[in-house]
Amino acid sequence: MTRLGTIGSGVRQVIVDSPHSMGARARIRRWETVARKFPKLRSMSVIDLGGTVETWLRAPIRPRRVTVVNLNEAGRSADAGLVPVIGDACVAREVLSAAGIELKFDLVFSNSLIEHVGGHAMRSRLAEEIHMLAPRHWIQTPYRYFPIEPHWLFPLMQFLPLRARLPIAQRWPLAHTVTANRSEALGELMWTDLVGITQMKFYFPQSEILRERIMGMTKSTVAVLA
Repeated sequence: MTRLGTIGSGVRQVIVDSPHSMGARARIRRWETVARKFPKLRSMSVIDLGGTVETWLRAPIRPRRVTVVNLNEAGRSADAGLVPVIGDACVAREVLSAAGIELKFDLVFSNSLIEHVGGHAMRSRLAEEIHMLAPRHWIQTPYRYFPIEPHWLFPLMQFLPLRARLPIAQRWPLAHTVTANRSEALGELMWTDLVGITQMKFYFPQSEILRERIMGMTKSTVAVLA
């Protein structure tokens, strides 16, 4: 890692990654809100779309059963109450049926997935899947109009032309994922499409839309149906 990369990694740790970072404190507040919105969470069967086993191993609240569906990195678990499944969340019912998992859930849980599934058509498909999977949901996503793009931690990056974003994605030291080459960086950019509140209301018209704030500004939105 270059000296600039080392500095960037340290700064990112302070801002979002370390247990004492601003991001960590925000995640604690998020779990507190989850517990408040779903007071019976410990007794629920939950399907997590796009999450990981590690998230639930660290979570302060553990549902009775969690099934994690992730396209690439669901993780591993020896716990019968925490089941990882590799597959596309947009066709979760098909994936789970193929894996022999019963389609009976109390809550769909998803953090920072809907902005990565591939545009409006696939977001609509994911929303339809969410509505079919369970009667309740918690769907969080970074807010498009927050001034710092959350994946690269670069000011207003989401509003730049793709060509202008590419060198940032390749070289900016605060990026969440270090890409190996130009093609990989371009792919990361094109798979990331932040959404706004109007879009969230369209995908989840019966839901309450919560705002997670930092310094008074909306950083993330959450569609909640309890």
